Amino acid sequence: MPVGGRSHIRIARPSRDLAAAERFWVEGLGLDVVWRLDAESAAPGEHGLLMVGWPDADWHLELVHEPAAPVEPRPTEEDLLVIYVDEELPQDLVARLEAHGGKQVQSPNPYWNEWGVTIEDPDGYRLVLCIRGWSNS
Repeated sequence: MPVGGRSHIRIARPSRDLAAAERFWVEGLGLDVVWRLDAESAAPGEHGLLMVGWPDADWHLELVHEPAAPVEPRPTEEDLLVIYVDEELPQDLVARLEAHGGKQVQSPNPYWNEWGVTIEDPDGYRLVLCIRGWSNS
């Protein structure tokens, strides 16, 4: 298949703590574990790996941690993963994300404050839940 709109996307990021990341992304947001390799089970030179996503999505997150040589996450306030909800934001979802390690923050971009909620994951990366639909954003 040529590169195009249906090409699968993998967003890879370092993580300080894969268990904390899993709590946020899986128990908080509701993503599924697509693949996991525990650092303790990894062969020498390999790293811990957690891939999360929705089964029907054309993207997933890959979170990595190598205990012997950890890479510190360096997110900025503009490193965003935006999910267009296209409806009123369920407050129980925001509460669940916060209960599973997220922290609601203000965005420096007023657009995201007006049209959604920004939540930092345990590694400091930002998830925006936008109440608008993609077609009208």
